[in-house]
Amino acid sequence: MAEELTVRGAHVKIRHPWGAWGLALITLGIYALVWWYKINRELRDYSAAAGRPFDNDPAMSVLALFPGFVIIVPPFWTNWTTPSRVAEAQAIAGSTNRVSPLLSMVLWYFLLATHIVYLQYALNAIWESERGQAAVVTE
Repeated sequence: MAEELTVRGAHVKIRHPWGAWGLALITLGIYALVWWYKINRELRDYSAAAGRPFDNDPAMSVLALFPGFVIIVPPFWTNWTTPSRVAEAQAIAGSTNRVSPLLSMVLWYFLLATHIVYLQYALNAIWESERGQAAVVTE
């Protein structure tokens, strides 16, 4: 089960990375589209709450995957920009680690969409660090 948090006023979820990937496989990619929408929405809300809005549209990110694959370019675009947003969110959270959009694309294209695992681990680390910082501030 996913754990719901409120980070800087944004509602986010800590999901099991391999569970998200497994659901994407079992549902033949349907959950991957839902997951893509949710993480883009979380990133949009988190960045806006942090005062550095990404101004992304989660629905457009999903449409770039499906039916955007017909045009060929949109899935590559969204699979570059979403990991870039994750890296920017890591910077907002003060993390020294950064997600690599190139590695994410390689995992997506060549390793059966394991970019889901890679990105979800990074997002979980952001949300955990923010939860830890909030606990320190309130104590």
